[in-house]
Amino acid sequence: MIFRKQLVSALVGTLIGMVVLISCETEIEDTLGDGVIGGDPFVSDSETFDVFAVNRRVTAVQTNKLPIYQLGVYNDPVFGRREARITSQLNLPGLAGNPTFGNLSQAQEDDANSDDEDNTVPEEEKITEVFLYIPYQLVPNGDRDGDGVDADLDLDDTDPNSDSDGDGISDIDETRAGTNPNDRDTDGDGIEDGDDDDTIGNIFPRSRELDSIFSNAIRATGNRDVVGTQFNLRVEESGFFLRDLDPNTNFVETQDYFSNTDITSFTRETLFDGSVTISDMETIILNEEDPDTEVLEANTVQTRLDPGIRIALDTAFFQRKILDMEGMPELSSQVSFSDFFRGVHLTLTPQNGEDLLLLLDLSRANITINYQFEDFVPGEEDGQAGTMETAEGSFQLNFLVNNAPAVNGNAVNTFIDDPFPSEIEDSLDNDTNVSRIFLKGGSGVYAEINLFEEDNGTTVINQIRENNWIINEANLVFYIDQETIGQNGTFEPPRLFLFNAETNQALPDFLTEVTTPQVGFTNPVLNFGGALEEDGDGRGLRYTVRITEYINDLIVRGEDNVTLGLTLTASDNNLNVILPTQEVQVALDENSDGTEVELPVASSLNPLGTVLFGSNVEPQNEGQRLRLEIFFTEAN
Repeated sequence: MIFRKQLVSALVGTLIGMVVLISCETEIEDTLGDGVIGGDPFVSDSETFDVFAVNRRVTAVQTNKLPIYQLGVYNDPVFGRREARITSQLNLPGLAGNPTFGNLSQAQEDDANSDDEDNTVPEEEKITEVFLYIPYQLVPNGDRDGDGVDADLDLDDTDPNSDSDGDGISDIDETRAGTNPNDRDTDGDGIEDGDDDDTIGNIFPRSRELDSIFSNAIRATGNRDVVGTQFNLRVEESGFFLRDLDPNTNFVETQDYFSNTDITSFTRETLFDGSVTISDMETIILNEEDPDTEVLEANTVQTRLDPGIRIALDTAFFQRKILDMEGMPELSSQVSFSDFFRGVHLTLTPQNGEDLLLLLDLSRANITINYQFEDFVPGEEDGQAGTMETAEGSFQLNFLVNNAPAVNGNAVNTFIDDPFPSEIEDSLDNDTNVSRIFLKGGSGVYAEINLFEEDNGTTVINQIRENNWIINEANLVFYIDQETIGQNGTFEPPRLFLFNAETNQALPDFLTEVTTPQVGFTNPVLNFGGALEEDGDGRGLRYTVRITEYINDLIVRGEDNVTLGLTLTASDNNLNVILPTQEVQVALDENSDGTEVELPVASSLNPLGTVLFGSNVEPQNEGQRLRLEIFFTEAN
């Protein structure tokens, strides 16, 4: 649908240009096109206009039912320290109650001594191991040539026959054979793959490029390779009951939880407290040989897990809390289970006094319970007595269940933030045009932007309209205050997002200018802009946001000149969560009436911050002053 609209727009623009060129004396109508109309009697030019910005505090953001959650500690060199914790419900498989462990329900086992069925026996289920698994965020592979090698690891990402590890076998042939195109000796036996005839394919873990992991130590060295970094993780039973529905709305609307909700003190038993090492390797779980079948199952992959946190939890707790409760009311429904087992609380503590913060997708997180039970095996012939054998079973509890567009289950991010430095604190909520725009994701800072006039006036707009300008392009240019941000390779937000702060909707430019991704990539490209632009030293220089359609709405179509909102978004890998908006709680102070505003969901997901030049800058920073650039065509 987007492409059809763009095609129609292009055709209309072409026809308009033809009409104008044929009849130069015809008065310029209120129709503006995207393309520049060149040649006499028209002239193209550009002009800059004033932009006014005010910094607004965000005391807390809604942090339940998010697509991405923060976990850990991040020391922002400008905004200070944040600790992010997670409290999450656990969900029964299929959100259904009365699970059966083993082959028989608990009611059947209870009748084992009184019925006439030989195969009805007490199964005596016993847990053997319990694993918590939360995958890391991964960089989209960008496998342009389809050879199974990520673009960043591919010797030539346009040639499927390249040999990235130099073992004499092309990447595409290694992918087909199930060996590792980035490891000369996939099975580690000392013989390179090109000379090894005994390597069993498709059973080796592959390395993946990790994303959305932030650390001061990594930033300081310029090394973004976090593999081998260790942290301490504590997993506790939560005692805080997360309601799904709000009792203040007669249980009609969902319950909102904010980032400053007191949850962290409601903990019970500790299920894990130990060290975790970050790895970029997949976890491979192989099948075991089944002696009762003729199928060769050994050395085949049962499960291939993306790199992530995978730790063993306390088996005695889950024996008591889950398996021993089979057939009890506590497991009869998801509602009863959520009250009985209120979830888990996660705390990540960096080691060696450093910081480390992860962005995690809880819809892919789970707890897997493996157990054994007694199974009755009938005799092979009539009249032959059956035997008892030990069988294995597995049961999985999920964190969030992504049934798009809805998310089942509930999880809350708790943020513990240090106070802002005085320079930032003094610039918040004072309704003055600022020299610096401070942006911080989550419980941080956003900005309100007014174009042309500080009070959203129309004097300048009317003058442009009287000049009969044809608007070719309009951009807002936000320069980064590099001196404040620092010289040490600070993590900088990859994108800004500008929206209508009165309707809480995206600007028309964003809605009409999302294009298809490049081949091999899954993410959209935004002509709307807002992406980080770097200077020659690789440091963030500016962000440019295209608002041509929005300016046309003001000048041609008579739309109101409204206040715009400026926030951070999630990384480029998560552009799908830029919209919709969600409510946030504004700071209460003497200049605030305590009303709630709405910001994009993605602004809650971004732990980073940045400092931009406003328009009220010092003379030496005039070249970086916030401005609106308009490129236009008018009659000569």
